[in-house]
Amino acid sequence: QVQLVESGGALVQPGGSLRLSCAASGSILRANTMAWHRQAPGKQRESVAVISSGSTTYADSVKGRFSISRDNTNNTVYLQMNSLKPEDTAVYSCAMSFGPRYYWGQGTQVTVSS
Repeated sequence: QVQLVESGGALVQPGGSLRLSCAASGSILRANTMAWHRQAPGKQRESVAVISSGSTTYADSVKGRFSISRDNTNNTVYLQMNSLKPEDTAVYSCAMSFGPRYYWGQGTQVTVSS
């Protein structure tokens, strides 16, 4: 059974930075697509960043501030978040595809507040 575990969420002041990590365990396969999503209170979940076959895509709201990267050896995906804004406050969840199946992590809270 594949499990994804996120880490790195915290309370940070506006303008600050955080780096989220998500590590997968339980699979001998290399993950195909890796992604970060977020859900703020009272809002629908949205895709933040996706990395697949070397290409990356970002939500317009985070372009130029967030950067997604991956470590294929360890099936780990990272999200570097800079110039954080209060509207970035949300639960951030990672997701990975292994073959035909898609797996989700439990999420980590990011709060941007002074």
